[in-house]
Amino acid sequence: MFFQKDIETMPRKELLELQLQKLKATVAYCYHHTAFYRERLDKAGVGDGSKIKQLSDIQYIPYTTKDDFRDHYPFGLMAVPMNQIVRIHASSGTTGKPTVGVYTREDLDIWSDCVARVAVAGGVTADDIVQVSFGYGLFTGALGLHYGLEKIGATVIPASSGNTEKQMMMFRDFGVTGLVATPSYALYLSEAVKEAGYPLSDYKLRLGILGSEPCTPQMRDQIEANLHIYVSDNYGMTELGGPGVAGDCPERQGMHFAEDHFLPEIIDPETGERLGEGEQGELVVTTLSKVGMPVLRYRTKDITSLTYEPCPCGRTHARMSKTAGRTDDMLIIKGVNVFPTQIESVLIGTPHIGPHYRLIVRRKNYRDTLEIQVELVNADLLERYRELEALQHSLHDRLKSVLGLEAKITLVQPKTLERFQGKAKRILDLRNQPEEG
Repeated sequence: MFFQKDIETMPRKELLELQLQKLKATVAYCYHHTAFYRERLDKAGVGDGSKIKQLSDIQYIPYTTKDDFRDHYPFGLMAVPMNQIVRIHASSGTTGKPTVGVYTREDLDIWSDCVARVAVAGGVTADDIVQVSFGYGLFTGALGLHYGLEKIGATVIPASSGNTEKQMMMFRDFGVTGLVATPSYALYLSEAVKEAGYPLSDYKLRLGILGSEPCTPQMRDQIEANLHIYVSDNYGMTELGGPGVAGDCPERQGMHFAEDHFLPEIIDPETGERLGEGEQGELVVTTLSKVGMPVLRYRTKDITSLTYEPCPCGRTHARMSKTAGRTDDMLIIKGVNVFPTQIESVLIGTPHIGPHYRLIVRRKNYRDTLEIQVELVNADLLERYRELEALQHSLHDRLKSVLGLEAKITLVQPKTLERFQGKAKRILDLRNQPEEG
């Protein structure tokens, strides 16, 4: 049930003392090793952190944002020479420039510890055979879970994503007991297993460690019912190092933060004011152990809340509720980040297509779907079926290449989509409405 019990059940007072000690050390480390933070900390009057006397003094440290990562791409926030970096990961970028994360050997060791905690809390043991069905590559999820699971002693199958028939074959032939995937792919697999015709007795699956996108209780229940497994959720992001920042325990009363490595806060996304326990707002995280690329007060843009009451499971670290959404207009569809600017880059300059479009997100059978409505320049094209179909197929393929996911393309009459004088609101999110059949 525990991977590092002494740390995960540390008395709250001792944990706070450890956090204060590590916060002071992290601020000093950032000040002396990163020009970006030295300038920010001097300007804020914080300096090398010697003035920090209590945890609440963190409020005097300026926030770090995604724009800071973009403005200092790729290695401007790095705190060590490149010859100390042994791994580079990155998230997908909005205009081709990703958010970069770098790792020293110490970073990788701590990262695998954090992931191991999440996995053990989710029920993984050394006797499990776990199939990782995340896409391998620059994405942090696959290799992050891979090495954390190996640290536990579990047998890891690096299946990657896709090729559902082969995934199910490995389930049966290799005696797979655990699945790592996005919730939407896990649901798809669970439905495919039902339709494949093999009895559930041919499968040994018993648990799922899901992440990379939100998993609603309804989707979780459906996956569990289809596969007869227990599902747990976890949280992380490239800027903080990847998965392992927080994760479910069997009580499912919030995801436990690894507070010895990450210091969480909740703020009002509009004012930046720090909020109290149980209040919903934007999650802000400071890394307390990262060597290669430490981060002070990173604004995640994820909306959640924190509680500090000890969990019935015995863990004492803070628990975060499932994220309720994001503060920006980024969409997460099937675990893929989608930005309007990516879509605009495909639409603008395409013959017969105007600059006006709308994104409609729905939930069907517990999975997110994306429809992109695009205006034609000339209504006459609607009467030329072959040309219309060719244009639709071309847009579909190009958008799939850019976004990395399927989207329905709907071509509409000229001047039928809403115009905006201020900031355009192109997203219609219908996921909270009753599901379509």
